[in-house]
Order: sequence, then structure tokens, then C-alpha cells
Amino acid sequence: MLAYTAKRLLTLIPTLLAASALVFLFVHLIPGDPASILLGDTATAEEVAQLTREMGLDQPLWVQYFVWLGNVLQGDLGTSVFFKTPVLSVIAAGAETSILLACMTMVWIVLIGVPIGVLSATMHGKWVDQVTSGGAMLAASIPTFWLGLYLIFIFSVGLGWFPSSGFPSLSDDGGLANLRYLVLPSLTLAAPNAALIIRLVRASMLDVAREDHVRTARAKGLHPANVAIKHVFRNALIAVAAAFGFTFAALISEAVVTETVFSLPGIGRLVVQSILRRDYPVIQGVILVIVVLYMVINLLVDLAYARLDPRVSLK
Repeated sequence: MLAYTAKRLLTLIPTLLAASALVFLFVHLIPGDPASILLGDTATAEEVAQLTREMGLDQPLWVQYFVWLGNVLQGDLGTSVFFKTPVLSVIAAGAETSILLACMTMVWIVLIGVPIGVLSATMHGKWVDQVTSGGAMLAASIPTFWLGLYLIFIFSVGLGWFPSSGFPSLSDDGGLANLRYLVLPSLTLAAPNAALIIRLVRASMLDVAREDHVRTARAKGLHPANVAIKHVFRNALIAVAAAFGFTFAALISEAVVTETVFSLPGIGRLVVQSILRRDYPVIQGVILVIVVLYMVINLLVDLAYARLDPRVSLK
């Protein structure tokens, strides 16, 4: 296990280098000049040129990349053009909202997706299965911004149960009670992902149900519920666990629309604002952090395979 982990960590190095080069290139292909945007329309050409030199944007692109990469390797993602503060500080300011939103969304996904997926699989071919499968397809196809606006209209404007926008930090007045600000955004984000988990749990359980050891368990006269949980669902969890890992990582990047609709001070909204401001250091830093998050979760999922399935050998 340790040898496999060390090997995988070594393979992350060239992958990260390639990812950093692509991130840097794509960000600098965004139309617009940060200096011009910062100074406004009234700035003269001389003022724009001077700020461009101060930001190092007058150097060749490959020089800018290696300067940025050298700083990244030292733990410095640069300084935000707009906020005039280190990028790590800017990302950290929005990390609390995005991480809490992702965690709460994962709770909804598990509570909604897994039980309904198990119910749909055990009732395969019956009307319950058809209703849950149809509902899952509908939930997966609903645009998140449309769902978010309707949840605001019903539960914030109509019933007044939850706040419609914003999120005060848990360290502010209210403490854990401030999590109520994330209930509607997390439900909005959970709907399409829970639908996918429902379909995945159903498909995985139906595949496992056709295997020989399940038919043997049924032939021994075990209770259907015992067969479904101990023999079918437990083995189907292997594929579902991998989906949970990637879903959590994807929630950080998928939250762009949801954070914008609910005016949440998270990383997703930060990316949108930074693109509009042409704040290259922040865009590069956020995307690089998300890439690293994907890679780490991918490694953890592979390691979890060996724990969940003894037949898997990691070498």
C-alpha cells in the first residue's frame, strides 16, 4: 500500500506540471487587459503601459509562466490584481462557504440518493421503480439556476423559512445557526447530483443482484431484505463510493451558478468575479487548487477500493 501510494504521488508531479501550464495558457487567452480594466476607460496609454510593466505582463508568456511556477513551488500563488492581497488569503476567505456548502450538499445527496436508489433497485420493474427513475431523470435535467430561483420564491419569499442570499461566517453572531443560509443552496446543488446517485445505486445493485453469490444467498432461503443489504448493497457500494469522491470534488467547481444565484461569498462566485476583472493570479490559483483537489480525491478513491474490495490489489 505504501509503495503504491508513493508511486502515485510521484506520478502527480508531471500531471501537475502539465495542468499548471494549461491553466496558465488558457487564463491568458481570456480577452481583455487587466491593466486597462483596473484603470478604467479614462486611463491614458502611458498609464496602462506602466501598470502592465509593474504587473509583469509585458514579458513573454513563457517567462511569465516560469516566474509564476517558481513562486507556486514556494507556496506563493501571487497577489490578487484587484484585492491587492495574496491569492491564498483571497481563496481562504471563500473556502469556508464553498466547503460547508459542499459538505451540506453531500449530506443531502446521501440522504436522498442512497435510500431512493436502494428502493428503486429492490422494486425493479414495479411502479415505484418507474416513478423514482422518472423523478431522477427530471431532477437531473432541471437547470440549477431555475431550481434555485423557485426555492427562493417558495421558501424565502413565500414561507419565509430560510434566508434568500448571503452567508455570514460561523464565527460571526449566530454560530451554527448561520448554516440555515446554506439549506436552499445545498438543496439546489444536491438535486442533480442526488439524481445521478439514485441511478448509479440502482444500476450497481441490479448488476450485483445477477451474480452467483446473490443467487446462492437467495437459494439458501435468506430474507430478501437481508440479501438486498448484506449481499447486494454492500458490494454495490464500491462503485458508489468512487462516485461520492468525485462528486464532492466536483461540487466545488459546480457551485458557480448556485453561489451566484444565492450571492454566496464562495470560491465559485470568486472565479466569476475574477474572470470579469481579469484577475489572472486569482483565476490561476483557484483552478490549480481545484485540480490538486481532484487529484488527491482520485488517489483516496483508489486507496479506498482496496479497503472496500479485498479482491483489488494495489501494486
